[in-house]
Order: sequence, then structure tokens, then C-alpha cells
Amino acid sequence: MVISVKSLVEELNQLPEHWQYGRVAGVLGLLIEVAGLDRVLSVGARCNVAARDGRSVVGEVIGFRQGRALLLPFGSVDGIGLGCKAELAGSEPVVRPTEAWLGRVVNALGEPLDGKGPLPVGRMAYRLRGTPPPAHGRQRIGGKIDLGVRAINTFLTCCRGQRMGIFSGSGVGKSILLSMLARYTASDVNVIGLIGERGREVQEWLEDDLGPDGLARSVVVVATSDEPPVMRRQAAHLTMATAEFFRDKGNDVLCLMDSITRFAMALREIGLSAGEPPASKGYTPSVFAELPRLLERAGPGVDRGSITGIFSVLVEGDDHNEPIADAVRGILDGHIVLERSIAERNRFPAINLLRSISRSMPDCNSAEENVLVTRARGLLAVYEDMAELIRIGAYKPGSDQAIDEAIQYYPQIEAFLSQDRAESSDFEAGYDELSGILGLPAPQRANLAASADGAGAAGRRHEVKAA
Repeated sequence: MVISVKSLVEELNQLPEHWQYGRVAGVLGLLIEVAGLDRVLSVGARCNVAARDGRSVVGEVIGFRQGRALLLPFGSVDGIGLGCKAELAGSEPVVRPTEAWLGRVVNALGEPLDGKGPLPVGRMAYRLRGTPPPAHGRQRIGGKIDLGVRAINTFLTCCRGQRMGIFSGSGVGKSILLSMLARYTASDVNVIGLIGERGREVQEWLEDDLGPDGLARSVVVVATSDEPPVMRRQAAHLTMATAEFFRDKGNDVLCLMDSITRFAMALREIGLSAGEPPASKGYTPSVFAELPRLLERAGPGVDRGSITGIFSVLVEGDDHNEPIADAVRGILDGHIVLERSIAERNRFPAINLLRSISRSMPDCNSAEENVLVTRARGLLAVYEDMAELIRIGAYKPGSDQAIDEAIQYYPQIEAFLSQDRAESSDFEAGYDELSGILGLPAPQRANLAASADGAGAAGRRHEVKAA
């Protein structure tokens, strides 16, 4: 293992002068009760529980009950019984990433999953449950970032350091859209968290969707759906801590997390195990306190670098107003809604533009770009208002000029919004194609280039507006 003398000394300094341990006093489901350490443990502390089969299982303290510490293990409770030794772990959970982590796949504990050997250890320790930069000390969000997806670049423009959500039901193309963003976004580094993913699909996603080129500039953190809830929760925190490391190096980082809903489900399991009362749809109050603590860690850095966060939200039953979707939408700087009815008519990505918004628009755009986007949105809105009448043939052409225009342009705009997963589109190509469809002047090349890389005035006018 590659490790510096300085980091080795830091590790040695964290070792306790003496070891403290208690005994397992009860096991209920996934919960381990430990007696004898209640006066030295605190919530978030960790213990190593010695199972009778020789394994050592790490557990995290999530609460206390009747003088006993309640632990949730990071592994199986098989082999753990009454009287098993529970030893207090000495140091706070941290991660020491390095730039050599690029191209690697790790689990929630920072251990390699790709068979490429041990991970190098960096000098700087990053707390897994870190805190966001101070609000008054952060930079403002930067210029426009090219995400490589035509519909998002043109209608839902995202800036460096912005946080966007992709809200989708199951099977609507969320994972494929995320893989396109990972491959085509003009960022320095990608940090991707797959939280609660199906184990069968992880390797397929890495090889087929992300691909070798996408993986080469990415760090992928994986916690599958069968792993304990504390592993799924920690995978999200490890993803953010790794992104913070690369941000502090001055990089523009793209942080993709799939999905926040499964992170919230892990928090719900932990809260219910600790005895918290269920609130909205079974989610405990601590879930809604933890969500902003995680999501606020993305954004611009203090001096340099940024984390552009794109977080997927798996809405339950296609209800976009369910508790987690509603809470996350209020925290992020915009939302991209994928709709099943659009996917069913074979248009991908299945983005409902009229229900989606980027809060950095229109201030990040030039006047010419805003004219194009406003005109296209208006045509889509008019068509959707009359869609049922048009489809059943109840609308008589010539009755309304605005509706006639919408019917004329709708097929071309729909084709513009469709994009193959193997296709990449930049800002210039998107605006040129849309201006050709609408018969409007294309935005000036100089203004477009300035806003795309954040160097011009148009790219720096980015006041965040409410929806």
C-alpha cells in the first residue's frame, strides 16, 4: 500500500493509549445492544464487535436505550451473540483519497471492488460526515457547464457549482441519462455514487453505460441494495468527501448520485431501528434533517474549485410530490422531471420541459439565447394545453393562429429534444439547430463561447431565481 510517513505518523497518533471494551447484551434484528461502554460512547462512534466465528464486525452507535448503546453493523450479524466482546474504535471515520483513485471502483468503506489492487492512501484526511463550506465564504456559481445533452444544455442550462435533481419513476431512463452526463460533461473529474443499486446491474452500468472513457476520469462508489443501511448511508458521505478532495485541488467536479431516495430509505431504516417515530410515509424526522447536510456539501468552493451536483430522486409511484421528492426539490437549484408518458412514446431523454426548471436561468444566458428558449417553451406550452383536442381531431385548423404555429413546430421540437445515448451535443450545436427550427437568428458565436466557459459577462450573471 502506498502511504507517506506523515500520514503513517498521523494514524499512529490517533491510536488510543488504552483499549476500552464492553459486551453484547442483546441482538434484535440488525440492532446490537452493547453494555459497559455507555459512558464513553456517543452517537456516531464506532465499535468492533468480535463474532464467535472469528470475524470482526464494525458497528456504529445510533442511539442509547436503558443504559445500553445501540449499534447498527456494517456487516452481517451472523455469529454475534450475548457476551461477545465489543471494543471501542479509536479514531473518527475519515477517508484519505488521492488522484490515483481515478478509474477505480470502491465500496462504502473505501475498499477496492475492481480487482486492481489496493488503493493508495493520501496525506489529507477528509471527514466522512463533513460540513458544507460557510455560506458567506463561498464563491458564486460559475459559468455554464456543457453537459453534452441537448435538451438540458438548451432549456435547463446548468452552471458550475449548481445542484440539480433528476426526478423519475422506475424504468424511465434515469440511469442512462446519468451515464450520458458522466461521459459527456465538460468537467475535470467525475465522482459517482451508486447508492442502493441492484447488484446485477452495477457491472453492466460500468462497462456498457459509463464505458472505459467515462471510468478513466471517474471515481465510482458502490453500495448495493442488499448491504446494511449504514453502508448505503456511508456510501453517500464517501462520495461527497471524495468530491470535496478533488474540489480542494482546484478541479471542477461533477458529482453524480443515484439515488437520494435510497439514501433516505437507509436513513429511515436507521431511524426506525433507533426508535424514532415514523412521520411522513414512514420517514423519520432525522431523514429530513440529514438531506440538506448532505446536499449542501455540493456547490462552489471557498477559494477555487466547484462541485456540480446532479442527484437522482426515484419518486415512489410516479408521485412527484411524495415527501422525499418534495424535500429535495426545495433544497436543490433546479429539477429535471422525467415522465413515463413521454418515455412510452419512445422519446429519450423523457424530459418534461414544462415541469422542469434551472434556477440559474435566464441570467446565465445571453438575450439571443433567452429569445430562442422562450419561443420554444411557449410553443410547447400551447401545444400541451390543446394536446387532447388535437389528438382526437376536435381542433379545427385555422381557429387560432398560436395553436396552428404550435402544431407546425411541435414535431420538429420533439425531434430536437430526442437524443441517442451514444450522441453528444454541445451548446453551439444545440442553439444552432433550435434557431434553424424556429427561423430565428442564431446566438452570436462570441457571446456563446464566453458564456459556455464562464469568461464573459453573460456567463457570470447567475443570480439564483426561485421557481
